[in-house]
Amino acid sequence: MSNPLVQAFFVGRAVAEVINERVEVALTDALSELGKFDAEAREQLRQFTDEVITRANRAAETAGSGKTPGTTQTNAGSVDLQAEIDELRAEIALLRTELQKYRTSSK
Repeated sequence: MSNPLVQAFFVGRAVAEVINERVEVALTDALSELGKFDAEAREQLRQFTDEVITRANRAAETAGSGKTPGTTQTNAGSVDLQAEIDELRAEIALLRTELQKYRTSSK
């Protein structure tokens, strides 16, 4: 390696390889962290959704049975889930129409 031009070529090539490897490692780490963050966010959203649905079902059960909140239903199997869902959808539709009426009257 007496020729400085050849030596500069190999040094440049080695620098490019090292930079390429480090960028690859950094990108892999960043994508790994992003994937982990995405998975954790999805899990937290799933837990939040489950908790909201559980509380809504509990509130609907207490409202439908006439019990005060905090009391438990002894026969949980007697609740017709599809009927409960249909009632909730009807209530949502009613609330949407009332909200639409309110919005149009306030303009």
